[in-house]
Amino acid sequence: MLLLGSRLIGTPIMGLQTGTKLAETARPIIDPANLKIVAYIVDGPLLSEKPALIRMADVRELSDIGMIIDSNDEFIGLQDVISINKLYDLDFRLIGMSVVDETGHKLGKVEDYSLDAASFIIQQLNVKRGIVKSLTDTGLLIHRSQIVEINDKNIIVKTTAKRPDPVIEIEKHAFINPFRSTSPQTEIETR
Repeated sequence: MLLLGSRLIGTPIMGLQTGTKLAETARPIIDPANLKIVAYIVDGPLLSEKPALIRMADVRELSDIGMIIDSNDEFIGLQDVISINKLYDLDFRLIGMSVVDETGHKLGKVEDYSLDAASFIIQQLNVKRGIVKSLTDTGLLIHRSQIVEINDKNIIVKTTAKRPDPVIEIEKHAFINPFRSTSPQTEIETR
């Protein structure tokens, strides 16, 4: 099932052990290499370490009431998992990134994204067009398979525009009808 990424911001994190709200999500930590959400930065009054994180591997279930985890012990600090610490220091923020095609033509900026609820992998980008383009076009929906590269400044996607074929000059006598003779003498000789 696909969910909007913005829908998971401010989601309550419920403890299975106590049945109460332990914290809520603040911001995702996204791995730009594979567009997977590996953790969320969380806020809450019961958290002893700031910033506290919840790994997606520790979330038991995503339900209508929020993310369900076993207990308060599932929250980690920045220094607990080295790979998450590196991604946190990278400070990759998908929302607001520019999207361009392979030719360098700007398509817009990422407004939101859709992710798979089971794997927390981002599947689609919702791209908001610029002011002028938004008058004639609606927003773009870009699938992850269309992404060519993600760098510090923008996301590069495949170009959908076809390049025009070169114009070939057609010879005057290029098309020959096989049922007509090419010279009047061959007509006389065949009779």
